[in-house]
Amino acid sequence: MARLTKRYIDSLPAPDGEQLIFDELLPGFGLRLYPTGRKTFLVQYRSGGRTRRVSLGRFGTVTPDEARGRARELLGTVAAGNNPSEDRRQERMTPTVASLCSRFLIEHVEQHCKPITIREYRRTIEKHIKPAIGAFRLSDISRADISDLHHRMRATPYQANHALSVMSKMFNLAEIWGLKPDGSNPCRHVKKYRVHQRERFLSPEELKTLGKVLSDCEANGSESKPVVSAFRLLILTGCRLNEIRMLKWEFVKPGYLVLPDSKTGPRRIPVTPEIEAVLAEIPEIEGNPYIITGLIEGQPINDLQKPWRRIRELSGLEDVRIHDLRHTYASNAVMGGMDILMVSKLLGHTQIQTTMRYAHLADDPVKAAAAKIASSLRQAMAARASEDDPAPTDEAEASNIVQFPTRTGT
Repeated sequence: MARLTKRYIDSLPAPDGEQLIFDELLPGFGLRLYPTGRKTFLVQYRSGGRTRRVSLGRFGTVTPDEARGRARELLGTVAAGNNPSEDRRQERMTPTVASLCSRFLIEHVEQHCKPITIREYRRTIEKHIKPAIGAFRLSDISRADISDLHHRMRATPYQANHALSVMSKMFNLAEIWGLKPDGSNPCRHVKKYRVHQRERFLSPEELKTLGKVLSDCEANGSESKPVVSAFRLLILTGCRLNEIRMLKWEFVKPGYLVLPDSKTGPRRIPVTPEIEAVLAEIPEIEGNPYIITGLIEGQPINDLQKPWRRIRELSGLEDVRIHDLRHTYASNAVMGGMDILMVSKLLGHTQIQTTMRYAHLADDPVKAAAAKIASSLRQAMAARASEDDPAPTDEAEASNIVQFPTRTGT
């Protein structure tokens, strides 16, 4: 034992093997010497019948006085019944956010989500979450870290909110998997950005123009029959893009298109005469089970975005997305007076809140109905008033004449 001062430690030669020297003033505080010449401070104590050691830093990086101060603190926690060595071991074993991301993708996303959702989740994790907080340990992650990441993505509010939702789901599962305490989700109370939902839908004039362009493209062969039919089906059914793109002939049943799996699960879509007419014109290709076919044998068309960009340019509808055809279907249903619950069922929404974004479109027919009723009532009241107040007779008119006194001669 010796007093561990800088002068004394500097004078120690490199030993042939590892060597421990303990401080004579602070029991448990020591120095480990290595044959390479490296010297490291440590604190030694007993806990649970076993000898424990905790490294305090390398000599040269940490001064003897700093190391002695840390040793006193640790020995104080040991006296209080704690085990700093075990605490450090548990901390090293705590998984990082990056490892949680990997487990989340493998055990949850890939097992429960659709392929397009898997791609979206993986992209968000790899591009935004891992680079920002992937190296953080789950025990250290805080709400401030989540809020900071969300704030840094403020220029793209939709992506920022999506990243927040992904992280929230991840940390909820971390609690279920026993990696974090219950109720410790750091995403709680981080407010999402307000995102204005796009509500573009086609007017009757725009629909007429689009219909003519589709017919022209079909007639001159600039677009294939399946491509033109795909857009007609999207308009007539209100389906999602992939529901039509992946449609198979075996899904066509009497009166319905029966989808065994869609974004929201199994779905039945009523087949109207207009839809039947479109399906009847599509050639069925032997060996290919799909209705909307492309160039690859036995497969559906790979991309409808490129043909749509050509078609919308010809139609003068450059700001219209394919998904806006679904909005057009929904808006026409609501403006036609259809009950919002029925519209929700037709669109295949699992939550009525999703359909409620179209509810305000019912204002125009409601206003028109109110105006019609009000006009009818006004006319009725005007007719009643004319019955109660008939035209005055000559006698009545005479009785209403006021006689002013006249002055006679003086």
